[in-house]
Amino acid sequence: MIYTPLEQFSIISIIPIRFGNFYLSFTNSSLYLFFATGLVLLLFYLVTQKGGFLVPSRWQSLVEMIYEFVVSLVDEQIGEKGRKFFPLIFTTFVFLLFTNLIGMIPYSFTATSHMVVTFGLSLSLFIGVTIVGFQVHGLHFFSFLLPKGAPLILAPLLVVLELVSYCFRAVSLGVRLFANMMAGHTLVKILSGFAWTMLSVGGLLTVASVIPFLIVFALTGLEIGVACLQAYVFTILTCIYLNDAINLH
Repeated sequence: MIYTPLEQFSIISIIPIRFGNFYLSFTNSSLYLFFATGLVLLLFYLVTQKGGFLVPSRWQSLVEMIYEFVVSLVDEQIGEKGRKFFPLIFTTFVFLLFTNLIGMIPYSFTATSHMVVTFGLSLSLFIGVTIVGFQVHGLHFFSFLLPKGAPLILAPLLVVLELVSYCFRAVSLGVRLFANMMAGHTLVKILSGFAWTMLSVGGLLTVASVIPFLIVFALTGLEIGVACLQAYVFTILTCIYLNDAINLH
């Protein structure tokens, strides 16, 4: 039973694991993360075994569409140099897409509605992009802190601002995904509870409860679109950050 809109985000320990002060229990969040990963692996294995089929099935066509979409995304945002990072970008997009969509199933759990998951992913990618920048440019990578043509007298201020802006990418990337997923699910749950309360009261409110129920259905469709859109936004921003690190804009 869900009694409050925020109770759907509760972390529940399934297999308690403790090492002193370290709490490493297997939770419902871990379960759905593993479930999303396993579902992706199973789907890709089934559609790619024996090289696929000459006449693709619906599932194979879906996988091919996702593959071609990410390829075009990498080519447009990074170019030829970004092809070697395609496995990372493709994995990130597919993982977020399936995790977000699984969270739309009633009584399931949305792992990406927790800051610790989205920030952990964004911070890992941020560190990886920074390492790529140093690998490609060496110490010259620090030149991004001072835009070309900027007056030297403003250099101390600009360097601090650019550094803060660059480091904030790790936070904004994760917060954007977490906030959108959590806000959408909370709104749907509030309206669902409101509609159920009206239905339970009886009388004219029972008839009027049709309106919030219709809004909930509409919002559910919108949330499915947001789940796909947020996976796309997260991925395209990762591509943009990689492009900045490689081409040093």
